[in-house]
Amino acid sequence: MQRLGFIHDMMDVKVLILFVATRSEYPMTAQEVYELCYQDESLSYFDVCTALPEMVATGHMQLLEEDRYVITEKGKADGVLTEDSIAFTVKQRAENAVSKFNRQLRRSSFVKTQILPRDNGDYSVVMSLDDEVGNLMTLELVAPNQRQAVRLSRLFEKKAEILYNQTMNELLNDEDSED
Repeated sequence: MQRLGFIHDMMDVKVLILFVATRSEYPMTAQEVYELCYQDESLSYFDVCTALPEMVATGHMQLLEEDRYVITEKGKADGVLTEDSIAFTVKQRAENAVSKFNRQLRRSSFVKTQILPRDNGDYSVVMSLDDEVGNLMTLELVAPNQRQAVRLSRLFEKKAEILYNQTMNELLNDEDSED
């Protein structure tokens, strides 16, 4: 029986990994590589886990600290030569997945939170929002327990830009009425 889909052998797996890695702006774990490449039901996690060490050995990928992979110059050059062999629909879905991955990681580098226990038993939650130039806002709130501190931290990570915009609007609107 003939296999359906784009992935038929290990070479197809490696071509798809090169395609994804070329477009990723950040180092990726094997799990992230798999999630970004899983655009074809013929691909398995074990295929990716087999291909990555082989690609490191051939110089197409580099293994960094914390088990993260990045593409090498050799990998980029070979990826450009082979990406035409990827099925159009697989290529489109993989490109969309990588774009979303890049946006999420880029955003997470701008939104930071830190939970610090205080002497009296409550918690200080330090939250910051940065942009490419520097810090836009740093906010420190006190939470009575660790559960609320974690909740504040998670919600800030989701809504940092909204909070920043509302704060700016509130402060600047009040100033406009005084003029």
